[in-house]
Amino acid sequence: MIVKNVVQVGDPLLRQNSKTVSDINSRKTQKIVQNLIDSMRYHNLVGMAASQIGEKKRIFVTEIRRNKNRNPKEKDGSRVYINPKITWLSKKEVVIYEGCGSVAYGKLFAPVKRPQKITIEAFDRRGNKFEIKADGLLSRVIQHEYDHLEGIEFTEKITDIKKIMSSEEYRKRIARKK
Repeated sequence: MIVKNVVQVGDPLLRQNSKTVSDINSRKTQKIVQNLIDSMRYHNLVGMAASQIGEKKRIFVTEIRRNKNRNPKEKDGSRVYINPKITWLSKKEVVIYEGCGSVAYGKLFAPVKRPQKITIEAFDRRGNKFEIKADGLLSRVIQHEYDHLEGIEFTEKITDIKKIMSSEEYRKRIARKK
């Protein structure tokens, strides 16, 4: 297991578009995937993009694990997205608080407006193409990680800067009310 440090906002790497993966089955690609999974779990994140560990590749991972503040119905297993493409976004948008491992190491939360549902196509770590229709937290995490591939940080999408709060305050005031 190799755990990578999380690249922090302000690093120019996070502003760059990620490059398409040309060989999914290469040793390098598989190493990036495993490092992403290990790092995401170690840092207790629900998603992580390759740029967050210093790799400019179009890869991200998601894994929505149970915790005391999360609805058990929102649980979703580990998924790998290589060369993803969002093919549909719902017109209905919702404002939900987000945090990011690349912004104060996940210690800052703020409201962000995004489409409620999406459809995404990608390749898994074995090179198999798949499509997911996502709603709720999974939709949110996918869109957040996809933005990383486009060089966009969630702080650019904050709807009300006056509502930014620490992760501790978020857990007390927002997460426990769900």
